[in-house]
Amino acid sequence: MKIAWFCIPAHGHTNPTLGIVKELTSAGHQVYYFSFEMFREKIEQAGAVFIGCDGYDFEMEDKENADRVGKDKAFATELLVSSTLALDEMTTEKVGEIKPDLVVSDSVAFWGKLVAMKHRLPYVCSTTTFAFNRYSAKYMKETPWDIAKMLFTIPRISRQIRRLQEKGYPVKGILDIVQNDNETNTIVYTSKYFQPCSDTFSDRYHFIGPSIRPIREPVEKTAEKTVYISMGTINQNKEFYRNCIHVLGKTDWQVIISMGTNTEHFDDLPDNIKVYESVDQMAVLSITDAFITHCGMNSASEGLYFEAPLVLFPQTPEQGAVAKRTEELGAGVMLKSISEEDILQALTRVLTVPSYKDNAVKISESFRRCGGAKEARAFLEEAAAK
Repeated sequence: MKIAWFCIPAHGHTNPTLGIVKELTSAGHQVYYFSFEMFREKIEQAGAVFIGCDGYDFEMEDKENADRVGKDKAFATELLVSSTLALDEMTTEKVGEIKPDLVVSDSVAFWGKLVAMKHRLPYVCSTTTFAFNRYSAKYMKETPWDIAKMLFTIPRISRQIRRLQEKGYPVKGILDIVQNDNETNTIVYTSKYFQPCSDTFSDRYHFIGPSIRPIREPVEKTAEKTVYISMGTINQNKEFYRNCIHVLGKTDWQVIISMGTNTEHFDDLPDNIKVYESVDQMAVLSITDAFITHCGMNSASEGLYFEAPLVLFPQTPEQGAVAKRTEELGAGVMLKSISEEDILQALTRVLTVPSYKDNAVKISESFRRCGGAKEARAFLEEAAAK
């Protein structure tokens, strides 16, 4: 079987797919992975053929553009269409050469879905966030004002759709591109238990559990309680980190903070606190008793997999949905503010009230019962055979 796989230039969307890619290539299938130079090494290590999308005037790579996408749907549509058309000649040529049996595309790498539509190929969606339909969408905070703004921009969106139609993409409207229905074969990297409203999705949705990397090098546990703090790769909130260091330096907990390139601002650390640019997150989580997280789907899932209750500090609507579900299942507590008092109070609560740990264990067990990369491979083989 030959698979054309498309992804966006983001670690959180690429990393979960690599276990499945390795499973497929180990079974003798060929995976042609359309991605970006920064991910080449990882993708090739998983056994796939890397196909670079860099250098095609692909505007999704621009960080400012990426930030604006979440806030402005017309701009997002324009960017999506421009990106699809920028890649059109290359993808058409490659699909002609490869002759794939199946297209797998990240849920927001819409150009992959469009390639499948244009070339009439079987399509599977890979969603590294929760699966969203009209029921689970309630977990995302979209206000009536957001919807009104969307309606005002419809003429702009219609113009973009026409650009695609002119290039042979059989789309009628924006919903054809961005919305999956219960007929869309979909891989979701979580469990049915953690997925909101999972009973509203058809059996074409396979909840395979999170993709957990092996621990590279164990981390020593030096105190009875270990607290881990990570806000993902892009959070630059120095005041938050400063407050964490100040208040937690007075505890007898072991505190490990991964803060990206912020680290040079923090000297004279208390003895119980260690700050790093990055860590082997699996190794740290394996000894963690409480985890302050931005609630990125991967980080939250990894924390819960290792049975660590979460202190929830979401920064985007998607992360807000993960936080809301974790809180609903009793495995985490929302951080009220970045004040020292609130940080200490939230951590103390998840460390001392046993139900938070018990509920994290329940979610972890649901993850471990999932079929993982092997189930995904069987599902993709079946989708291609049809």
